[in-house]
Amino acid sequence: MSLRIYGNRPLKTLPGQDTRPTLARVREAVFNIWQGSIEGCRWLDLCTGSGSMGAEALCRGASLVIGIEQSAPACRIIEQNWKQVAQSEQSYQVSRGDVVKRLANLSGQQFDRIYFDPPYDSKLYVPVLNAIATLNLLAQDGELAVEHRPGATFDTPLTIVRQKRYGNTALTFYQTS
Repeated sequence: MSLRIYGNRPLKTLPGQDTRPTLARVREAVFNIWQGSIEGCRWLDLCTGSGSMGAEALCRGASLVIGIEQSAPACRIIEQNWKQVAQSEQSYQVSRGDVVKRLANLSGQQFDRIYFDPPYDSKLYVPVLNAIATLNLLAQDGELAVEHRPGATFDTPLTIVRQKRYGNTALTFYQTS
């Protein structure tokens, strides 16, 4: 699969359907909504897949991008993609493993923007949203975007600030209460 991001930069992807890159129109929508707040931000990318969202954040000036991904082959692709687009003053890190367990390792850190895109049928939504809230990972004025199937709802202590739908993809944006 061929994938291009901001500035027409090509990214590598894994063959097959094991990782599902965020649709171009959804990526564009997220970055349009968050325009003006990416430069210098601390970005957390959960269920990172190909790393396209983190790569976009790096291209748009994020100071730090951290990704958590279960798949070892995907982690290798993400590292390559982020290395290709990161500038010398930017930092990035890819962490392999269970997203809920890896979030605990981030305790004490806060992120301005968090993007969470698990497999739609996974049981990760509520545990991850609750971990983000409990560990206080979202900065005071930060925002979390969750990609999911339209119509899905999640019980979380975070506050919904907007919802968008793009065909078979929905985004819910949260802030801390």
